[in-house]
Amino acid sequence: MTNVVRPPCDEGVMQAWAGSTNCPRSAAPWVLSAAVIGSSMVFIDGTVANVALPAIQRDLGASATDAQWVVEAYALLLASLLLVGGALGDLYGRRRIFRFGVVLFAGSSALCGIAPDPRTLIAARALQGAAGALLTPGSLALISAAYDDDSRGRAIGTWSAATSITASLGPVLGGALIQYASWRWAFFLNVPLGIVVLLIIAARVPESRDEMATGAPDILGGVLASVGLALLVYGLIRSDESGFADAVVVASMAGGAVILVLFGVLEARLGKPSAGRKRRSPMLPFDVFRSRPFTVTNGLTLLLYGALGGSLFFVPFSLIEVHGYTATAAGAALLPMILLLASLSRLTGGLVPRVGARMLLTVGPAVAAIGFWLFAIPGASGNYWTTFFPAAVVLGLGMSITVAPLTATVMGSVERRHAGVASGINNAVSRVAALLAVAIFGIVLVHGFNTGVDDRLSNLHVASAVVQSIDSQRSKLALARAPEGTDPTQASAANAAVADAFVGAFRTVMMIAGGLAVASALVAFVGLRQRPEPVYAPRRAPAPATE
Repeated sequence: MTNVVRPPCDEGVMQAWAGSTNCPRSAAPWVLSAAVIGSSMVFIDGTVANVALPAIQRDLGASATDAQWVVEAYALLLASLLLVGGALGDLYGRRRIFRFGVVLFAGSSALCGIAPDPRTLIAARALQGAAGALLTPGSLALISAAYDDDSRGRAIGTWSAATSITASLGPVLGGALIQYASWRWAFFLNVPLGIVVLLIIAARVPESRDEMATGAPDILGGVLASVGLALLVYGLIRSDESGFADAVVVASMAGGAVILVLFGVLEARLGKPSAGRKRRSPMLPFDVFRSRPFTVTNGLTLLLYGALGGSLFFVPFSLIEVHGYTATAAGAALLPMILLLASLSRLTGGLVPRVGARMLLTVGPAVAAIGFWLFAIPGASGNYWTTFFPAAVVLGLGMSITVAPLTATVMGSVERRHAGVASGINNAVSRVAALLAVAIFGIVLVHGFNTGVDDRLSNLHVASAVVQSIDSQRSKLALARAPEGTDPTQASAANAAVADAFVGAFRTVMMIAGGLAVASALVAFVGLRQRPEPVYAPRRAPAPATE
């Protein structure tokens, strides 16, 4: 290999960059810009499709099931391929895989925009999800390689803030495009963004990879990881409709679990040197789990992001169905949380080298737990400023203290050569945690709602026809209403009973979410040490003795 003269730089950072004539310090801001814009495309499309669904159904004649899969095909492929995307970046070059993800995402977005029927749109959305799985871990891996230990937390905080802003603006911008132009333009928007990212990559972003990964690619491991996670996530998604007793749900989740166990056995075997066998680089090097901070922070991620994703999924239902908010007002109700996350993430990310991750990752989830519990206080009525606003502010403060330090700790707890794998694992953990929590919290909420309706209606003196009508509408949850023509007094009492039953079930969900957040704080307090721990590096054989 030809030696390349480089400007003087931090030696530890330079070793992460392969074949680059640019100093990482001069390239770092460009790397951050490309990572932010690329990741923003993924986060925007994760939310904008929800706003576009009514227009898509009307334009393409999509059924309710088609509309559901427009959203879920994206989530399914994104969650199941994140681990593969991170590992491919470490093996073949993070810049290369990230660039391929940008091209694929922009192209699949254009295909979404021109889709003539629901099936084509669903297939294009699945392709978008696969591309997003290459973009998301690649963006964080590039940032991790470009910044040293002292500045990485602040850089990741900037990334967190910028992506939070774009994710929150996605539904607003998408809604405007849908209202004044067409839902198709919500997808076409990714094409110029992708071109901007590709220009930055070509001009300013150097390549980095795991220089020790010299073996053949672990194709079987990639297939097992993708299929196992896909089956598991599909089972979770389907359970929302059919329940966990459904045969397809049981088969999907059991099959996914078995395949993931086989994947673990294969990766453990590949991680051990064996004479006479062609060496392959494992898709999941188990060396990363010998890092205590890496293992602990992923456990924290599982608990906290399960609480966040599972509980916030039901907040719009409470705002719209019980409190009568419009869709726009419901979206704006959580804006204080987003604004706090965007404004404080850079600051809290920069605190990691000064105060350590343990304090931040203990205090942050503990404050978030209080935010979840505050969501459990409002009844079926009340002013926003005295009900949901305090909860959104406190939850936003807790997540602001947590998100950037958590990501910085995950990325800083393994060798830079494993940055892609580390990012892929952590992103996969957070997304699967949210999907699992939505399914489980959904069961809790439905059971609590049905029990609450039964208890409240049994104590009301209303006509049996009213009770039967509400019973037939239980699947609508808080939208169940007394039939037209019912005596106004009886109708009001029955509708209030339904609303109160939903509020009671919603409170249970939020209390559980708060408990999970407390558990994540305890994991950080017990599992992390006060002082930063050294990054785990595999032991090397001692050099031979010389005479």
